[in-house]
Amino acid sequence: MGSTGMLGRTSLTDVAKAAGVSVGAASKALHGKPGVSEATRQKVNEIAKRLNYEPNPIAQTLVSGKSGSIGMFAADQGSFSSPIMAGVQNELSANGVTVLLSNAFGDMKLERQCIDALLARNVDGLLVVNHNTNIRPPLHEEVPVPIVYAYAASSDERDCSITADNVDAGRTAVRHMAEIGRRSIAIICGEASSKAATDRLQGAMEAMDELGLTPVNIPRFGTWTAQWSRQEIARLVDAGTEFDAVICQSDVLAMGALDALHSHGISVPQDVALMGHDDWGPIVLNTDPQLTSMSNALYDIGHLAARRLMAAMDGNPSYGVEYASCKLTRRASTGC
Repeated sequence: MGSTGMLGRTSLTDVAKAAGVSVGAASKALHGKPGVSEATRQKVNEIAKRLNYEPNPIAQTLVSGKSGSIGMFAADQGSFSSPIMAGVQNELSANGVTVLLSNAFGDMKLERQCIDALLARNVDGLLVVNHNTNIRPPLHEEVPVPIVYAYAASSDERDCSITADNVDAGRTAVRHMAEIGRRSIAIICGEASSKAATDRLQGAMEAMDELGLTPVNIPRFGTWTAQWSRQEIARLVDAGTEFDAVICQSDVLAMGALDALHSHGISVPQDVALMGHDDWGPIVLNTDPQLTSMSNALYDIGHLAARRLMAAMDGNPSYGVEYASCKLTRRASTGC
């Protein structure tokens, strides 16, 4: 058995010496490259296995120009970022890729510094994660590695972006209410500046039109607060509007609507079926009744973004915006 290198670790030189070949030939044999015979390739691999040889990651980087790592950049903080990053981490770890994380906390100047710091670590790709679906500007053009945008799509259609299909989520919400026999549906919207809110309303109105329905209220944009949905429920009740379903564009809005319905003596789901969006566990599982809700497909977006980035790093990039399907979880607030 050949000698081992520093700290007892078997080196490539040790393997080459034991096999009676040059270091270059040993490297080609171990990496499946041409230039060595099949007999030499088999011999080198057998000896490497016997000597418990493990490639030096620093040397691998110098030889291949790849670090085996990606930079995951969180453009800002938010409760939706963590599940996306968990999906990314799970997918990349399963493929032996290391993730280096950086966060700019919504500061555009700091964003540039974070990206430059990740590139200085020789990452093979960048994954940009946002906490909302509002379209964002692309990173500066001189970034020399593949980039994938998760949740917030890049404004450059040449980029690869993965986001939630909020238009279809809006359709699904209306169809669910219709399936359980509710026809007089009110819609409570979030902020007008939010792409999630406008997309969900677009989908809801498309489904209403398909089903021959019209919202009992004029959907108005407001805020993402429980106070806003309480005001909208009070407006419906005070106007004497008859309704048997309320679709809220977030779980926070649904929580406020539930409080308001209860305070007006309206039973959920017996009198009015109620649902939200986001499927945020701390809210939907802690109301009485528990809330039916649409997910944002966050974990799936993370998985898909990681796959697209790995493919791009292998020379197979994707372009444009790809949409992950949001899932409906039925709970007691719609009688399910």
